[in-house]
Formats: sequence, structure tokens, C-alpha cells
Amino acid sequence: MALFPGRRPKRRTLVGTLAALVLAGSAAVAPAAAAAIPGQDEVVKTANMHHLANIPKPPVFSGTGSYGTDWAFKGNYAFAGNYDGFTVYDISKPAKPQIVTVVKCPGSQNDVSISGNLLFLSTDSSRSDDSCQSVPKPATEKDAWEGIKIFDISDVRNPRYVKAVETKCGSHTNTLVPGKKGTAYIYVSSYRPDSTFPDCQPPHDLISIVEVPLNNPQAAKLAAEPVLFPDGGNPGDKKDYPEGTSETSGCHDLTAYPSKNIMAGACMGDGVLFDISDRLKPRIIHSVRDDENFAFWHSATFNNKANKVVFTDELGGGSTATCNAAIGQDKGADAVYDIVGKGDKRKLVFRSYFKIPRANADTENCVAHNGSLIPVKGRDIMVQAWYQGGISVWDFTDSRKPKEIGWFERGPLSNDQLILGGSWSAYYYNGYIYSSDIQKGLDVIDIRDKATDKGKRVKLDVLNAQSQPDYFD
Repeated sequence: MALFPGRRPKRRTLVGTLAALVLAGSAAVAPAAAAAIPGQDEVVKTANMHHLANIPKPPVFSGTGSYGTDWAFKGNYAFAGNYDGFTVYDISKPAKPQIVTVVKCPGSQNDVSISGNLLFLSTDSSRSDDSCQSVPKPATEKDAWEGIKIFDISDVRNPRYVKAVETKCGSHTNTLVPGKKGTAYIYVSSYRPDSTFPDCQPPHDLISIVEVPLNNPQAAKLAAEPVLFPDGGNPGDKKDYPEGTSETSGCHDLTAYPSKNIMAGACMGDGVLFDISDRLKPRIIHSVRDDENFAFWHSATFNNKANKVVFTDELGGGSTATCNAAIGQDKGADAVYDIVGKGDKRKLVFRSYFKIPRANADTENCVAHNGSLIPVKGRDIMVQAWYQGGISVWDFTDSRKPKEIGWFERGPLSNDQLILGGSWSAYYYNGYIYSSDIQKGLDVIDIRDKATDKGKRVKLDVLNAQSQPDYFD
């Protein structure tokens, strides 16, 4: 869920930079690869992936810098983040989704999660204040603001902004972790400190935890700032961008499995397994590194039994073309780890890499990105976004031999230059795949395959992909 995570510009001026982002792309594509690359904007897919609908971004978010980001789901509604706010969709008829309302509230990247009637929105760009009318303000100024905003969504047609909590280095992503009855904890991931930023000082080896009384969100507060890497974490290396390993100075994304009291952390240079029995004191069980092939540990997904974790490597920050022969199949990929042992003796053991087998043009940003499980009992299957590499459904039941089941993608947004686009997040919710495309808006896909059809029987009331449910408990 990051852009330029490894070598990005000064964070707090990033929104203005990204809003104008049009990177010059190389026109050189190997002849064999070019023959397999779809035409500009051409939709190609496997026969089992049925494209039911596309709803373009609403007019207020139509600019190329208004990037579509992450999803949260509740009942018959989908909530889609955008660098300029969020959109609520009615998905009661998946083949005919409708926009219910649009909330304009700039503050990249506006990741979303939901608990009860509350929606939590991440602000990771330095703003003049905590309102939805704020404007960019340099992070070098002490009174600049960024952090978590809280909305009441009991009336989905009129979300109401009720509270904000400032956090160090902002909130790049947020993870909902339920606490005792009536309380939610928001684990805030942020990174890239700078000695010139008063509220984001190095080494920043911590996360922020916001405690929210669900019946009194006005009382939400910063409850803890646990240091996760007292030894400093991975120091990184000096290799040329985009392939150098990032230093660890915070976490990019945290995926909790609350019912099992564990969490997987994608923390820049480190992949981490945590015990979260004490919600305010996450504790490292085991951590791993892959300095040969992983540039930036970006996100994580458990299988339902919680004996495997899929970590993603966001090589190039999501803004470069990495799905090609030059980069190869082991970089910008997923890494499948088994979790072996019990209790505090659990360890992450590497088994394999998985990367989409299709070549992309040099004008297409493509790398492993956000996905979720498809709930098929006895199988480990997930759907995943790959930016302009499209959407992939793949099976990692055999963690040593993952295989693709189906895929959907569009041809390049441009044949002449790299325009940031493609699927940011692709999640499976109540029988359908919902993709948040950076430029194209909402896509709804129905996968009809004997390997995944049983997943249609599983229904949820709420889905935050970074707070995994136990589908078969």
C-alpha cells in the first residue's frame, strides 16, 4: 500500500508530488513479451473470471492523482479509500453496484477499516490541521497534522466526522484489532522518519496504538507506542533503487488474526510474527529477512489455520515496472512461509516464491500487492492485486508449489509513458472479488471454478482484510 517505499521523497510533501505523477516509461519491450501483452486498456482474463461490473471513480476523484486505495466491507456496503477521501458503494447486487455517497477528505492514502458503526481513515501526508478541509503543510513545521480520523457510518448516506488522533509519522496503514467488549484498538503503521520532522524523529522503531471506546469515539486516544525493534531492525543496504533492501524504521502493514492472538508484520526490511495476547504490548515471536530477493516487506496474509503466512515484496514502491524478464520471478513477488512449532517456539520457515507468470509492458507498474483469502475449507487460496499486472487467484495449499487458478488484467494505461494505475486491493467478500483500481474505480469479478466455488457459501457481516476472521471456527 505504499508508493516509493524504499527511496521515496520527503514524506510530507508526497501528495503534491504524486498528484502530478506521470513517469516516463521505456518503450523497449522484448518481442516475445510484447506479443503476449494486451493492447492499451484491453481486458484479458481466464475463462473462469467473469467481469460483472466496472464503476468509474466518482467525478470528484476523477483526476489521475486521486488514487483508489484500500477496501473495508460491512453488510451490503463496500467502503473504498482514495487519496482524496472515500466512496461508499451499495453492493447488494454485485453485478449492479451503486455509489451511495462520496466523502471528500484529502490526506493520502486514506486506508480504511471498520468496527461497529465507526470507520477509521489513515492520513499519511502532512496537513494544516485534522479537518477534511485541510491543505498540505510541510512536516518540518511542528503544528502540521497527520494520523487517524474517525467517522460515524451508522447512516452510510451521511458519514459524520467525529474525532481525530494524531500519531507519530502519520498513519500509512491501520489495522483493526478488537479488544475487550466495546473497545477497539487501531494499530497504526508508519515509517520513514526524518530528523527535520518534529513529529517523526528517527529511529521510529515503533507503532502507534489508538484505543477507541466504540460507544464513545470522542474519547479515542493514543494508548501506547510499543517499540518493536529495540535493536534497530534491518539496517538495509546501499544497492541501487529499486532492488536494494530497505532499512527497518517502522512497519508498513500489520495483519492481525485476533481470534488466534497473533499478527504478521511487514516491516520494511523484516518479516515478523507477533503475539498480541496483550493488545497494548505486541511481542515478537520470530522475525526473518530476505536480503537477496526482498526489497520492501509490504503486507501479509495468514492462511485460515494460521500455520502459513504469505508476505509481499513491494519492489519499486508500486511505481515501477517489475513484472518482466529483467527482474525475474523471485523479486517483487510473494514469499510463502510455513509457521512451525508452538507457542513462543514458533518460527517462520521459507518455502517458495510466487509471482504472476505474465509479462507486463515497461509502461506498467506491477508488483505484488494487497489480497485476501478465498474461504475454501481444506485449501489455501487467495486473490491478490498486482497493480497493472491485474488480479490473480492462486493456491498455496502446497506451500512449496503454489499455482495460479485464474487471472484478470487490462492492457497498459499508456503505451508511451508509465501512468500509475491498476488494482491496488483485490479482496473476496461474500462470494465475489472486489478490486479497487487506482484509476478505473470499482471492478466486480465472479470467479466460477470448482476450486473456489465452496467459498461462496461463507458469509461475513464485516471484512477488514488486515484483521483476518477465522472462517471455519
